[in-house]
Amino acid sequence: MQRVLTTVTLLGLLVATAAAFAITEHLKLIRSPVFGVVVSKVFSPTCACAESKATIRVRLRHADRVTLKIDDASLHSVRTLVSDKPLPKRRPVHFFWNGRTDSGALAPDGSYLPEIKVARRTILFPKVDRIVLDTKTPKVLSASVAHGSFSPGGHRTIAIRYAFSERAHAVVYLGRHRITRGRPSRPKGAIKWAGKVDGSQVRAGTYVLSIGALDLAGNETPAASRKDVTVVVRYIDVARRVIRVPAGFRFTVGVETEAPRYTWRLGRRHGSAHGKVLRLRAPSKRGTYRLVVGEHGHTAVAVVKVRRR
Repeated sequence: MQRVLTTVTLLGLLVATAAAFAITEHLKLIRSPVFGVVVSKVFSPTCACAESKATIRVRLRHADRVTLKIDDASLHSVRTLVSDKPLPKRRPVHFFWNGRTDSGALAPDGSYLPEIKVARRTILFPKVDRIVLDTKTPKVLSASVAHGSFSPGGHRTIAIRYAFSERAHAVVYLGRHRITRGRPSRPKGAIKWAGKVDGSQVRAGTYVLSIGALDLAGNETPAASRKDVTVVVRYIDVARRVIRVPAGFRFTVGVETEAPRYTWRLGRRHGSAHGKVLRLRAPSKRGTYRLVVGEHGHTAVAVVKVRRR
């Protein structure tokens, strides 16, 4: 008798297991009533920027009534975005969450998951569709330049190295004006500046640039917490404004530039050179001549006074 009962019990378990397996496989074949889901990855309700709201886009296979909630990491509902709202089929519908709870308070930083009820089914979005609420501003830990001066033009840039507290865009400011923004990168990296503001080359001079960070949620380092670097823009200059030399004699003049090559003109002669020292021969006739050195439209002038030997 005991053996019969054991056999019956085993058969019952096998039947139940098979039935559960069949039901599971059948459910896998049933398409979800929701498709075309797009969810914001990260946002900041306090940033006053385009990322201040999380967007949830859904499509329904069939027209139905929808309830959409936002759950916290413990799967407790914190906000009901819509309740029993009729939606059309296959048309993309966007919902927005401003980071507030049902009571109107700002939800704490953390991960949240959308939960949708449609066609008598409650569907919790997968973890890949989680929304990260982040209101912390990124910190700039350091900023520096290897060489404090450069000559803009062509493809020449100066690299500003930085270290942030998190992954973020590097942003460069001149005063209150944002002049360039890098791609989102690792906490440590470099951003290059071509010596331009609003597409125009800046004049020669000394510039104090401020380096800030803009994280993926839209939080930006406040002005008081940015790091400053000093950059000297030097196109081209000569070390001496007046050069006195006997006719036909060789002479040298220092050229201050970061450009790899530059042009020169003295009287009717002209050419190109490189390096910090320009070596030329004075004209054979006495008189006063202009020595013009230049690169990319920027020039510097020295007066060459040639006397008799």
